[in-house]
Amino acid sequence: MLANCGMKFFKRMVLGLLIGSTAVVVLALLLGLQGQALVAPTAELVAGDIQQAKDFLRRNDPRRGGVGSSREVFIHQDELNLLLGQLAQRYGGGAASVQLKPGSAALQASVKLASLASHSFWLNIDSRLRDTAALPEVDRLRVGHLPLPAWAANWLLHRLLTKAPAQAEGQLATDLIAQIEQVRFGTQQLNLAYQWRPDSLQRVLANLWPTAEQQRVSSYDRRLATLAQAYAPGSAVSLAVLLPPMFELARQRSALPGNDAAAENRAAILTLALHASGQSWGLLMPAARAWPRATPLQVTLAGRDDFPQHFLISAALAIEGGGALADVIGVYKEVADSRGGSGFSFNDIAADRAGTRFGIRAVQAPRLLQAAVLAGLTETAFMPDVSDLPEFLTERDFVARYGGIGAPAYRQMMADIEARLDALALLH
Repeated sequence: MLANCGMKFFKRMVLGLLIGSTAVVVLALLLGLQGQALVAPTAELVAGDIQQAKDFLRRNDPRRGGVGSSREVFIHQDELNLLLGQLAQRYGGGAASVQLKPGSAALQASVKLASLASHSFWLNIDSRLRDTAALPEVDRLRVGHLPLPAWAANWLLHRLLTKAPAQAEGQLATDLIAQIEQVRFGTQQLNLAYQWRPDSLQRVLANLWPTAEQQRVSSYDRRLATLAQAYAPGSAVSLAVLLPPMFELARQRSALPGNDAAAENRAAILTLALHASGQSWGLLMPAARAWPRATPLQVTLAGRDDFPQHFLISAALAIEGGGALADVIGVYKEVADSRGGSGFSFNDIAADRAGTRFGIRAVQAPRLLQAAVLAGLTETAFMPDVSDLPEFLTERDFVARYGGIGAPAYRQMMADIEARLDALALLH
């Protein structure tokens, strides 16, 4: 009798603990999730953002000044927010921002987790970091309405930094963090001291291109080298001639078990983009420097060698960073050209936009694009006639005729370009 009572009590206790634990988890989730984002979505990139990023990289190129000694990078709050915003948008579909003060940083982030009916659920993080002798520590952390102890937050942060995922991004992050000696917060500025070792650049590039990816792109590099053997060095070859055999290889490899069609398309496009720009995989991948170089060709589109570069680089940017990034970089380049380069050219913008659409389709509908390219390709299938569009405009002429970026006349020209692209079935 006593045994039966004891067993019943034990079962009730276990059931109570399970119910209680479940209730705690559910309560934590309810407290952690909120119906609104704490941080507003990041504004769209503009040409000025690209210039800001370019200036930052120029100021803080780690290759300058030799290797083996400590370096210090000064990052303004606006520059850091630009980076955080783009990272949050790309990897979490959210937003992030930071406010820097002497000795501390207030970091906020919002990640959209789900949408049900007309309601959205956000994971909002509100934290404060403080200086230490090395890396910062969490001084305060709140996830939604749920406050977390600083010691637990620091333990979690340490685990995240030291146990990064085995993927290339995690290995790269671990390697970069290992080189950081100290992080200090100032008035709207972050000071970062780090050690740039002799092999740092090689390690970064190696982590960006894991073995499987190196093997993939080497297949396309060999295919391009085989194609180029049929031509004398410097021969003009249409992009419409090179795309089908490269995408035929992508189709064949996509059919193999475990291979991803989008990744195959990406490798084909990046290989062509490098070659059209006069570069090789050795620029990005140390192991590729030992690969045989393909015969250099002058890749053309509509009889021009600049259009393929616009098209392919924009396609690559769209694959790596999204269409918005490719578009704003294209506009930035044309604005820069209008201030002393070849001038602002709407036909270059059209080639950029065509490449952006091609790159997006390469990853969003990879097998459909492969089939379309192999069905019979002409230049006008992926690049409309833009010979009538204005080009070589100085900044003064561009502003006088079109009012600048975003003005009504400029938007009308962009709408005309989009209409021409809409008429090409390959690009949508």
